[in-house]
Amino acid sequence: MSRFFVDQGAVKADHIEITDKEDIKHICKVLRLGAGDKLEVSDSGEFEYKTEILSAGPEMVTVRILDKQKFAREPGIKVTLFQGIPKHGKMESIIQKSVELGVYSIVPVFTKRTVVAEKQGFEKKLERWNKISAEAVKQCKRGIVPSIETSVSFSQMLDRLEEYDLVLFPYENEDEVTIKDVLRGLSEPIKEIALIIGPEGGFSDEEADRVTALKGRSVSLGKTILRTETAGPAALAMIMYALEM
Repeated sequence: MSRFFVDQGAVKADHIEITDKEDIKHICKVLRLGAGDKLEVSDSGEFEYKTEILSAGPEMVTVRILDKQKFAREPGIKVTLFQGIPKHGKMESIIQKSVELGVYSIVPVFTKRTVVAEKQGFEKKLERWNKISAEAVKQCKRGIVPSIETSVSFSQMLDRLEEYDLVLFPYENEDEVTIKDVLRGLSEPIKEIALIIGPEGGFSDEEADRVTALKGRSVSLGKTILRTETAGPAALAMIMYALEM
């Protein structure tokens, strides 16, 4: 059953109004659905619905609510991935896999060793990256569409770290503490995690010192050095295994 996302304001007492043009086109032209066909709808906040199409027109698809439940597949832990911006098309793969693995949001970060130096055109990239996130969510049927936020500088990222219960900093020079050590050693419930991944070339020593001087926990992801497009999804999988399963 196909899943679609609406704002909470589109959910009425007994029905839901789908007005997104792309969704209407997909329902009517691609899937060729009509009155009586079933859809899954998420309110992008807390609830998911099983519905039946009442009417399908060029301006709106109206569905009747058959069942309402809290999200079944959404992780309880909110992990924000601060991703050092990689070159070429690697970001698209990082987004797709991270969304499938349960990331809450992704923040592109310009670091000292970021190869992509220009910031022009990032609005168009963000639009495409958010579409990739939405496509990945529909495939794995999560409750929300993780947002790909506006890019930030390394210093701007540091300013945000106080927001999180735990800051994980996978670092290639860490050879004593593993991510498993930190996750298994947690003594209090964790709700929000910041996961910081460097670009190609990793972080400079100065950047690493600045992260750990705040509240960043330097950790190893294993014996091998992972590529930037592998490190984030690998760390996410480890977090979800340790704290969600």
